[in-house]
Amino acid sequence: MSAALLAVAGAVLLWPDRRAVARRRLHRPGPAAGLRWRVPLPVVAAVAAGGAGALLATPLVAALAAGCAGLAAQARLTGRRAAGDVTRQAVLADALGAVAAELRAGRTLAEAVRSAAADCPDPVVGSALVRAVRAPAAQGDGTQDDADGTPAALARLSAAVALGSRTGCSLAAVVAAVEGDLRARLARRRELLVATAGPRASARLLAGLPVLGLAMGSGVGADPWHVLTTTATGQGLLVAGVLLEVAGVAWTGRLVRRVAR
Repeated sequence: MSAALLAVAGAVLLWPDRRAVARRRLHRPGPAAGLRWRVPLPVVAAVAAGGAGALLATPLVAALAAGCAGLAAQARLTGRRAAGDVTRQAVLADALGAVAAELRAGRTLAEAVRSAAADCPDPVVGSALVRAVRAPAAQGDGTQDDADGTPAALARLSAAVALGSRTGCSLAAVVAAVEGDLRARLARRRELLVATAGPRASARLLAGLPVLGLAMGSGVGADPWHVLTTTATGQGLLVAGVLLEVAGVAWTGRLVRRVAR
């Protein structure tokens, strides 16, 4: 049982996210049709955990393990996407600062953007920056991100480019203002992560207490796992405990998201 759970946990941690796959496509162009049909990580985790549970325990344990593994994998992906968004927005802020500096130095907008995109460590951000300047009408109204994950700051920059092309106004101050707004948002987001670190750590600790209880019970010879999987009362308690555990973690996450909003 322990070996199977460790194998599932390792697969969850090592599974690449979509942004990593997208970056590999950009660095190595060519046919990548197989990557488009990659099985989602929650499905893989659920099938692996369910299969391990079916082989080593009962069908009830397999179903519960599959559900918990799928939810854990989805939470893992959500966290990785959030971290990737923060990193990408920081890279975008640096690129906008470089564009503003180039504009103040007297270079044209196209030259400034090409230079910033060439020095950008993230090719996704660099290509999105170039696209925002070349096709300003395609960036939308600046209220949401596009399919490549481009922040709304690029849409505001695109609107400024469209306005500047009609009026001839300087874009250096506008680009600097967009950069300052993006950096302020990132600073507030980091402050929020620090402020909510305690509740999130407490939720993870509470989520692991049932496993600690099972280990302590087995250590004193009570064999709680046998009771939970072979008796009707134990199975009912197992289902209720797992549901309460999932509800508690979900409720804690909801409270943290409400604070973030």
